[in-house]
Amino acid sequence: MISSNEFIKLETNKGTNKQDLQKMIYDKLINKDTKLAVIGLGYVGLPIALEFAKKIKVIGFDINRERVQMMRNNIDPSNELSSEEFEGTDILFTSDIQDLKRATFYVIAVPTPIDESNLPDLKPLLSASKTVGKVLKKGDYVVYESTVYPGCTEEDCIPVLEKISGLKFNEDFKVGYSPERINPGDKVHTLQTIVKVVSGCDDESLEQIAKTYELVVDAGVHRAASIKVAEAAKIIENTQRDVNIALINELSIIFNRIGINTYDVLDAAGTKWNFLPFRPGLVGGHCIGVDPYYLTHKAKKTGYHAKVINSGRYVNDSMGFYIGKQTVKKILAQGKNIMDARVLVMGATFKEDVSDIRNSKVIDVIKELESFSVNVEVVDPHASSKELKHEYGFGLVDEPTGEYDAVIVAVNHKEYLDLDENYFKSIMPVDKGVLTDIKGIYKGKIKQLEYWSL
Repeated sequence: MISSNEFIKLETNKGTNKQDLQKMIYDKLINKDTKLAVIGLGYVGLPIALEFAKKIKVIGFDINRERVQMMRNNIDPSNELSSEEFEGTDILFTSDIQDLKRATFYVIAVPTPIDESNLPDLKPLLSASKTVGKVLKKGDYVVYESTVYPGCTEEDCIPVLEKISGLKFNEDFKVGYSPERINPGDKVHTLQTIVKVVSGCDDESLEQIAKTYELVVDAGVHRAASIKVAEAAKIIENTQRDVNIALINELSIIFNRIGINTYDVLDAAGTKWNFLPFRPGLVGGHCIGVDPYYLTHKAKKTGYHAKVINSGRYVNDSMGFYIGKQTVKKILAQGKNIMDARVLVMGATFKEDVSDIRNSKVIDVIKELESFSVNVEVVDPHASSKELKHEYGFGLVDEPTGEYDAVIVAVNHKEYLDLDENYFKSIMPVDKGVLTDIKGIYKGKIKQLEYWSL
């Protein structure tokens, strides 16, 4: 028989041992007694994995074996990182789930796209959760970086981890959320230089997660009040930008009808100290063009119809078709048969100086032109013709061919910035030609061609 005091002491020690196990995660990582695993090695996951691998042992996991082999050869499939950034790293690239068993801290950084109905597609996220669930052990940590609506981590992901692992959340394993803030193509605002928002399921996990991220984020971390707060903070970053750009896009439609240039108006308004410097354009990609739909989906589940956010999405999703139609009108105004017209589209990626074509709204411009039976050719120094063919049904031409009735500069790649009017005249008819400059990069430089921008 043991006394009641001895029993209390034993129970206290058990609690202390459990607490010590949890607190050892950070120490074991920096002492390289265990490993951190990153699941999903795209434009978000790979930079995180490589940065951690400069300080601790890392397992980089991706289901795409071809991509894994490229990374083993110091090649970034997303074309964001140079081969030098792979050097001096302690990382194992793998597609074998068995390798994940050697980790105790899991970072999930998979895509969170939308489906054809603009509803959240959680299949990649839930699949990654199942993968981690199969290797999850007592004392492990799981941190989600994928952009989701508030509540998704706790309501959708954690139940999967529990079901697959047979473990109990909070008792056996801890979960946190730290939204990614990677900006593709941006060499200034990087993982190291952007404050990292972190959250945990309790005070203890918050501190362990924060300390772990502080290893690689020079700008420091912000400890969010809860997982839901961290999720919401991420989702409104891009929603705010989306709504602001939608306002400017709508203004550009109004100003076009009035007959004034939007950029002239913005330059004038921008002289006021508190005017926000947003510019019109196509809003695509896998962040700004997607994230607001996650928030409106969650809002609808609470019984609220998001009016401003949905209106902004409608405006921005319509801009590609608007640009295509305006270009057709300009061609017709020059007395040409639109069915015989040839148009060159310069740029097919979702933004400048990247190779990523996911959710590119340039595609909407092309579809609108083709709906008028226009003959469209596309060039892009960064995009893959094979990927475009697979995703959208058209490829690239290597160089402009012959004369075009209109040229649409859809993406302001660095290769296009120094082109002058003589260049565009050289690929257009001598008498007439239309230059559609979506981002206004040639404003004030075109004197002879028919020039139009948002």
